[in-house]
Amino acid sequence: MKTIRLTVAQATITYLKNQFVERDGIEHKFFAGCFGIFGHGNVAGLGQALHQDPDFPFYVARNEQAMVHAAVAYAKVKNRLESFVCTTSIGPGATNMVTGAALATINRIPVLLIPGDIFATRQVAPVLQQLESSSTQDVSVNDCFKPVSKYWDRINRPEQLITALPEVMRVLTSPADTGAVTLSIPQDVQAEAFDFPAEMFLKKVWTIGRTFPDRLLMERAVSLIKSGKKPFIVAGGGAIYSGATEILQKFTERTGIPVAETYAGKGSLPYDAPQNLGAIGVTGTPGAIEVAKEADVVIGIGTRYSDFTTISKSGFQNPNVRFININVTEFDCFKHGALPLVGDARLILEELDKELSKFKVESSYGDRIKNLNQSWDAFVEEVYTEKNEVPAFQGEVIGAVNKFSDAKDIVLCAAGSLPGDLHKLWRTRHPKGFHLEYGYSCMGYEIAGGLGAKMASPDSEVYVMVGDGSYLMMSQEIVTSIQEKQKLTIILLNNDGYSSIGSLSDSLGSEGFGTFYRYRNEETQQLDGGLLPVDYAANAASMGAHVIKATNVQELKQALTDAKSIDRTTLIYIEVDRKKGVPGFAWWDVAVAETSEQEKVKSSYETYLKNKKTQRYYL
Repeated sequence: MKTIRLTVAQATITYLKNQFVERDGIEHKFFAGCFGIFGHGNVAGLGQALHQDPDFPFYVARNEQAMVHAAVAYAKVKNRLESFVCTTSIGPGATNMVTGAALATINRIPVLLIPGDIFATRQVAPVLQQLESSSTQDVSVNDCFKPVSKYWDRINRPEQLITALPEVMRVLTSPADTGAVTLSIPQDVQAEAFDFPAEMFLKKVWTIGRTFPDRLLMERAVSLIKSGKKPFIVAGGGAIYSGATEILQKFTERTGIPVAETYAGKGSLPYDAPQNLGAIGVTGTPGAIEVAKEADVVIGIGTRYSDFTTISKSGFQNPNVRFININVTEFDCFKHGALPLVGDARLILEELDKELSKFKVESSYGDRIKNLNQSWDAFVEEVYTEKNEVPAFQGEVIGAVNKFSDAKDIVLCAAGSLPGDLHKLWRTRHPKGFHLEYGYSCMGYEIAGGLGAKMASPDSEVYVMVGDGSYLMMSQEIVTSIQEKQKLTIILLNNDGYSSIGSLSDSLGSEGFGTFYRYRNEETQQLDGGLLPVDYAANAASMGAHVIKATNVQELKQALTDAKSIDRTTLIYIEVDRKKGVPGFAWWDVAVAETSEQEKVKSSYETYLKNKKTQRYYL
């Protein structure tokens, strides 16, 4: 057997750069490169391997969590067919990635994490940044990745790499099992040489096939849909990842079955498709909420039915409602006692389109759906109408960005009050035009995610919409965007604190406590003094961004025009009214204090009990 002598780190990079995927006969490399921050746990191993191998591009990040977010955003734009490696040192560098790992796994997005680890030999323990345990020597902080990874392994001997790396790729390229994969490699093992089999480094193509469910289950699904008077589709991220958007539009236009979209599924249909009711769930449109409540057959496509989608298990109220779930993941397919169609969404929809060629919803139902689509669009247009208030209205800011952007452009957001407004209001024109991370609703994702999205779609303008709270948590990847000449347009909406959670606090009777950015009042010892003088514009400029300040939406529109011609990351700063918002049309189950001295809390608890009575088990 022919062998090649390489260090474990060199072998890892050589293997990964030769991994390809194909779907529908289209083949390309799986890894676009590696994000990293070097420390003593990886600089002499993976750092050296990356240095000597320029065919595997390396990108310096500013924060370990942020680089995982960038990798996730890249993979999401690429429909999970390409991804990045992220490498760190041991200790805090490694554990900084845990949040990113959880985000990737919850959202079913592939990313490979390679944190350095303590010495496998244990000779110099405790090494700098090592966690010691009095009960075992076989533990490190990297064990924290186990519950948030779809696959986890530690390489203590070089030959273990031979069997570990194929498992890494199996999980990363699996539509059903993908998520964060953690390969923990001790720093001494990274630098250790071994005679690896030469065939290990040959080009390997992983075929991502389109699976089809059991034929009997398909027949039952067709029969169930035919029996429905008010069928209803919930389009999740899987509809987009499988490339099922075209067949979904054809199927719904012909049958008249309405569609509502989750955060990940928004863009499954163009906003003006007559069957598109828009956002579903807690942040849904009135039409989507109303029709979901009455639906007798619910067809879930690539959705995991989060509490926001189901209105905390109260969204589907028809006593005879039945579910059909189309999903590559068996785990998600069986939710809500559904008839499970485990397989590829595009393939299954193509089959349903054939089998239901003569099926069409009743004309009264179809006309009602079209009217709901049009009435909601009229509502959106009213929100978007320029009012030029100071401070600005967040809905109007969204409208300005939406109307200015092109169909191929991407709006990106993750947390705060913006996601709910964007979910309801944004007029999607392209399957990749709406990029919301809401599986983990992770503050700080926005700018790092914008970087990854731009790298994945360089011909698109990426509009990062971020509140001041998320910006303060993680804005430093502005520097990376400048370094890599990946131009972002960041719209920073300042409402002086955590507006979204402040509104939730108000609704629960707690008056927004702890959600304003204010000085501590010396008399009350509460955080209810004057507003903090944070200069966000100066902060962004200090990292290399071009900065434009706008006081109203008219100035914002001019700023967007100016930003289009600027060749580097540009931040547009605007203050928005914290109290004025887009209305919500559904409740969300957040536990309220059962006993309190505050009357507002007591009142909120009574409302909470009434809403709890609408919740159901779908068995």
